[in-house]
Amino acid sequence: MLKLEVNSVEDFQTGVVLPINKPYEWTSFDVVKKVKNQIGKKLRQTLNIRLKNFKVGHAGTLDPLAEGLVLVCTGKATKKINDLMADEKEYVATIEVGRTTPSYDLETEYDQSFPTEHINEELIKNILESFIGEQDQVPPVYSAKNINGKRAYDYARKGEEVELKANKISIYELELLEYQLPIIKIRIVCSKGTYIRSLAHDIGRKLESGAHLVKLIRTRIGSYMLDSSLTIEELEKFLANL
Repeated sequence: MLKLEVNSVEDFQTGVVLPINKPYEWTSFDVVKKVKNQIGKKLRQTLNIRLKNFKVGHAGTLDPLAEGLVLVCTGKATKKINDLMADEKEYVATIEVGRTTPSYDLETEYDQSFPTEHINEELIKNILESFIGEQDQVPPVYSAKNINGKRAYDYARKGEEVELKANKISIYELELLEYQLPIIKIRIVCSKGTYIRSLAHDIGRKLESGAHLVKLIRTRIGSYMLDSSLTIEELEKFLANL
């Protein structure tokens, strides 16, 4: 567990970056709301500071079906959010090969199945290597991308077609961790704005098959590591003893 450099509750108002381990099915906003409520309650109790005057934000959104590191910034540390968002990210992704879903993950049901008999470990390693470098990536239609004032997933869930523009991204490292078809596990180090769901989908296409994301854990943002993050429960205990 992370040892916070916090000596008193005033430090949260001055500014703290909290590496939080986001639970499965929580939104990043859920994490921010919970942290703000917990710290705000402590501020009211000790300093008589009103919650609405206490700033809290996060650097980089995780999908509800993803887990792992979210950086929550408090007080004056919210000014660091843009810089933190620009840092490279590391993920561990579990991918199922041979089937696809419209959302590229488990939010939606399977829509197509593909052959996998021609796929072997060497082929997968070669395909992964081909993704390293700068490239154009099209976001998933089930994403929070803003299109004409609405989120892309709002159109997708109504069955309306939308055209998403490709973004420039960079993938710095791509490593095969486990190979047990139809499941593979990979480690990714990438730039801001990379959609791992899209990467999983594109890997399936390059394999002349299909693929979708079944599990995603963000393990690093810049120098902040998941191994040194706090669970929500650990933050509650820390605040109780502060």
